[in-house]
Amino acid sequence: MPLLLVAVDPERPGGAVLREARDVAAAEAGDLGAPVRVPGDGLAAVVAEREAAGGTREADRPRWVWDDTEHWYPDLLAAGVRVARAHDLRLCHTILRRSTRAAGTAVARAPEGPWDRAAPAGGTGPHEADAPSLFDDLPAAVPDAAPDVPAELRRQLRALTEAGDDGRLRLLLAAESTGALIAAEMRHDGMPFRPDVHDALLTRLLGPRPREGARPALLAALAEQVGAALDRPGLNPDSQPELLRALRAAGLDVPSTRTAEIRALDHPVREPLLEYKKLARLLSANGWAWLDRWVHDGRFRPDYVPGGVVTGRWASSGGGALQLPAGIRDAVRADPGWRLVVADAAQLEPRVLAAMSGDGAMAAAGRQADLYAAVVQAGIVADRTQAKYAMLGAIYGATTGASAVLMPQLGRAYPRAVALVEEAARAGERGEQVTTWLGRSSPLPSAAWLAERQAASAEGAAPEDVRDARRRSRDWGRFTRNFVVQGTAAEWALCWMAVLRRRLLDVPGRPHLVFFLHDEIMVHAPADVADRVAVLVREAAVEAGRLLFGDTPVEFALDVSVVDSYADAV
Repeated sequence: MPLLLVAVDPERPGGAVLREARDVAAAEAGDLGAPVRVPGDGLAAVVAEREAAGGTREADRPRWVWDDTEHWYPDLLAAGVRVARAHDLRLCHTILRRSTRAAGTAVARAPEGPWDRAAPAGGTGPHEADAPSLFDDLPAAVPDAAPDVPAELRRQLRALTEAGDDGRLRLLLAAESTGALIAAEMRHDGMPFRPDVHDALLTRLLGPRPREGARPALLAALAEQVGAALDRPGLNPDSQPELLRALRAAGLDVPSTRTAEIRALDHPVREPLLEYKKLARLLSANGWAWLDRWVHDGRFRPDYVPGGVVTGRWASSGGGALQLPAGIRDAVRADPGWRLVVADAAQLEPRVLAAMSGDGAMAAAGRQADLYAAVVQAGIVADRTQAKYAMLGAIYGATTGASAVLMPQLGRAYPRAVALVEEAARAGERGEQVTTWLGRSSPLPSAAWLAERQAASAEGAAPEDVRDARRRSRDWGRFTRNFVVQGTAAEWALCWMAVLRRRLLDVPGRPHLVFFLHDEIMVHAPADVADRVAVLVREAAVEAGRLLFGDTPVEFALDVSVVDSYADAV
């Protein structure tokens, strides 16, 4: 399997330079062929030729190495060219740069440069506004006009050798790079979407589409009801300061205009205001403006950002694909003669925890289709709701409520699983990094966070500073507790999609992935192969578990539906 390195040609705007290594060992040694310059409009033909020369077996086809999949692949897709495999240097650099398993390598030691992403926006400071979040997006990569692709590839390959990688980091880099290909392909292919169905839904809930800048009729009527209930005609419910003043003037002691606060009120404004907030959210997130911007030619094409969250989960830079509400899913409909194969990994994070920890008792529960029901059957808790609270409490670090009360029972039943997340939490409280199963590591807290923690432990520290430092340490511990589980679940999901993508290549009619949301995927498939695709989806889940955890007793159960409308999926 040759490696074909693609770089920007600095002498020809829009052009590319190709160099070829026979294999990974040759690339690491710098044994590359002479550079071949390709004009910008000729790259697609060259890529298509080399892909075809590799034959039908994916293992015989080349691996394209480039600075950024998002820079090169969309144009290839637009030209009708797809690649079987690639290595995204920027995504892989981000992983190696931070991973504790690559600490001490040249990649980790090097000063920041054009291959580095900026630090995540959150999870880096000691203040409330900077509290760690598992969902913080990573900013875009630092632009680089002419990246040195061969040199960076050599650094990354040598880092794997220097780190004594047991294969897990290599798997993570391959999965991350394949995820970038999938994201570009899903945006190019688009999710089948019926604008007429969505418009009818909006009209039914909001009234006919208004002129630009005006409220839809039903939303305007609700605004009038809210104003009348608060004795404030003309009130603008979209203005939080104005709404908050009106609520307090009406004698309602509310700290904010959040939905939870409104729901607790005993006042005539409660119902119309709750309805207004719900419909205003629909209009803002998925209204007519969203439809015009993101749905074209019967396809919804959002912008996915692979690795856009610190745990490795995907983010979205536009279109809101990761927040597609249930109420609009009926507009997601298969084309005539096609079906949607929708699969959801059941209780993915608890199953991942069972596999990571090697906890035999929890693995036994993970062999059941409903892990929570298995916890009840084992006599650990009284009912399924308690099982769910206890498990989520273990993963997310609940300190109050039902989850906290049930934690001791879970710890006695599944000591190795609970010990794993507890150890991750203690590491976070000490300001240390934690690492997922394959090797993605958490960000370190900021220098200010560490300094405040150290100052609070010094003799004579003020009691309030000590309390504040302890609270922030616990907050970071909850972050690292879930990081190891959520991050490993993201790795499993990437492998699931990568395996499925490869298997779909052998199915006639070109069934293809069109949607991904953390633990849920959707394939658009010709009707006559849809049932076969459903089998492949299940087989890919089994293979993903084996890739990560070997011969694990944990089963990664799926809920799979073959439907015409996304709204009909289980």
